[in-house]
Amino acid sequence: MSFPFLQSYLGLGSGLQTKNAAIGGAGATRGCFGGGQTGAFSNVIDYITIATTGNAVDFGDLSVTRDRMAGVSSSTRGCFGGGFTGSHVDVIDYITIATTGNAVDFGDLTQTRNNLAGVSSSTRGCFGGGFGGSYFNIIDYITIDTTGNAVDFGDLTVARNAVGGVSSGTRGCFAGGSTGSYSNVIDYITIATTGNAVDFGDLSVTRGNIAGVSSTTRGCFGGGDTGSVSNVIDYITIATTGNAIDFGDLTVAGLAPGGVSSGTRGCFGGRYTGSYIDVIDYITIATTGNAIDFGDLTVARGNPTGVEGS
Repeated sequence: MSFPFLQSYLGLGSGLQTKNAAIGGAGATRGCFGGGQTGAFSNVIDYITIATTGNAVDFGDLSVTRDRMAGVSSSTRGCFGGGFTGSHVDVIDYITIATTGNAVDFGDLTQTRNNLAGVSSSTRGCFGGGFGGSYFNIIDYITIDTTGNAVDFGDLTVARNAVGGVSSGTRGCFAGGSTGSYSNVIDYITIATTGNAVDFGDLSVTRGNIAGVSSTTRGCFGGGDTGSVSNVIDYITIATTGNAIDFGDLTVAGLAPGGVSSGTRGCFGGRYTGSYIDVIDYITIATTGNAIDFGDLTVARGNPTGVEGS
């Protein structure tokens, strides 16, 4: 199967995605998928109850219609940073996860960009990488439960976009992406500090446009683009370093899913397979095995961005 748009989508040619969220998802009950691409840019936010199965429900709208954002979360608030509207943006907006309603302006990233990834502790969210006319190694951070502009944190080991993020609450890991070619790099930061990322290891399959879901101990990376769409899920033990290990397969191969997690269960929502699809599937993070059907998003789309909380 051929995907002629992928080089521009990933920034491999003329240049031009997320992903995930908070505290290893620990204790989260609700996952929200914001924005994305339906053939047009989307402002849709919908939500699921992670511990159950079933179709997503409408939550509200983003403050700016866009795709290719990153998500970071505390237990109560989810923030969507950056993105693409036809132009690269520095917008951060936020939702209160337990309620429904439209996102509200939070502040701005340090650099206008899209195709970045997010990792979080219970208080701080970090945005890494991205593309804004060139590939960025930028990491910046916010204090999630306040509002205001992001602040410089440090740099990734490799400038790249289309990265996936997972976090334990203490450590955040940025994996894969595109540097003009696909990357297998995983690097990590200690979220409570500032400073440059450190090499962690490599993905089991070199790819970009992946989603991350995590517990406080394990991070899983699902889907992506290797030049064709991928169904790969692989995992790392976040507190150690080393290469990712095969976990299983998604129910449908695709690039640019969104990821949310409860700490026990991880859900991958939406993706692009050659067309935009509404599939949500799930895994039990502590085990290995293939993903299982969960339900459907309210709108079929690629590159939704996940945040989670209670």
